[in-house]
Amino acid sequence: MPAAVSGNAVAELKGGTELFSFMGVGPRKTWDDVTTQVYVLHLAAGRWEEGRPVPGVVGRLGAAAIGARNQVFLMGGYVVDKGGITDILSDLNVYVPASKRWYAGKEIPTAVSSAVTGVNRDRYIYLVGGLSKNGPVNLVQVYDAEIDTWAQATPIPGPPVFGHAGGLADDAIVFCDGATRGETKGSLTAVEACWQGKIDKKDATKIEWNKIASHPGNARFGMAGGCGEKERRIWFTGGSATPFDFRGIALGGQPAEMSGFTFSYDVHAGKWETHSEDTFDGRLTAGGVLSTPLGELVLGGMAKGAAVTARVTALPKR
Repeated sequence: MPAAVSGNAVAELKGGTELFSFMGVGPRKTWDDVTTQVYVLHLAAGRWEEGRPVPGVVGRLGAAAIGARNQVFLMGGYVVDKGGITDILSDLNVYVPASKRWYAGKEIPTAVSSAVTGVNRDRYIYLVGGLSKNGPVNLVQVYDAEIDTWAQATPIPGPPVFGHAGGLADDAIVFCDGATRGETKGSLTAVEACWQGKIDKKDATKIEWNKIASHPGNARFGMAGGCGEKERRIWFTGGSATPFDFRGIALGGQPAEMSGFTFSYDVHAGKWETHSEDTFDGRLTAGGVLSTPLGELVLGGMAKGAAVTARVTALPKR
């Protein structure tokens, strides 16, 4: 990538041949190192270019992005200053790559960051869970990109979570783990659970949720997740066994220890597959997993030692 960023939002268009990175924090990992910059990789040409920066005075972290209808929808996220998180935003910004233009969509009903996102039928965009101003939520918020409206879908079962990972493929949402509120004020507890939600073909707000088998390895916070639509797989990689902040620091004050696991869930077959237990160049706080003709890619994030990186890594297949 042209610059090292972590906590960036990522998306793809044109069958995974056009990749996007939005915002994120740079190598200093300070509040004033959060950017509004947009980077676009044209995979066929093998070159990066800068897009038009995200609207707003300051950049965000933990936003969600998804490509649909030849545009990229950028949603939510949080703003930081010297003291930490100052606000969680309800912004929906839509980027039109052909003209490098931004326009505003209808705001998210409940502002969230660190949510799972996916798109169904190139129209309905889902925001699953996430961290709100009042803590983690169990909401599933659905944006209809055709008519610019939001609706509430069937909530997720289990505890409200953020920092979980997942995606949407074959009319099904799959997500795992994350964190929820702990028993003491200000504390967080890691969640170990995986869920699959089948979306009703006639009503985009009706979801039938079922718990599925746990993924390989231990529960993780801050994994990168995403959809491999052609394979009907949801991919997961990296993350840590303990919740951590945007600097990669766990609650105890120590750097988060990164997981080497990369695995995927076959939505059609209903089973997990481990691709690596020691993934080369693993990541924390990467924006997600993007499916491309070259395979599944991760853009930026934090590498070993919680160092912010500009590297683009291809995940192991088998």
